[in-house]
Amino acid sequence: QVQLAESGGGLVQPGGSLRLSCAASGRSFSTSTMAWFRQSPGKEREFVALINWSGVTSDYEDSVKGRFIISRDNAKNTVSLQMNSLKPEDTAVYFCAAHPSNAAPRGRTWYIYWGQGTQVTVSS
Repeated sequence: QVQLAESGGGLVQPGGSLRLSCAASGRSFSTSTMAWFRQSPGKEREFVALINWSGVTSDYEDSVKGRFIISRDNAKNTVSLQMNSLKPEDTAVYFCAAHPSNAAPRGRTWYIYWGQGTQVTVSS
């Protein structure tokens, strides 16, 4: 069992940066693949980035490659998403999710633990 809580969302101007954090509780965190998804109004929840249990493997959706960086600290049970060069199209509710293995899947249905989400708005 893993409980997740996101923080760090807010309003930022285009070109700005935000850092999202996800605090996890539960024994399974250090052996879980962690991911970030996002959902805009009227759209399906989409994959953004993932990181495997050791932090060695990460994967990004094409539109955020080179701008977003996912990281984790297993000692602190946290996973973060550093978002740089933000664009209006990055506006969404961002969700932290956990998959209880090292498989590192992109598919939303593989993730069984979810946080409540944090709003990110990119606007001038």
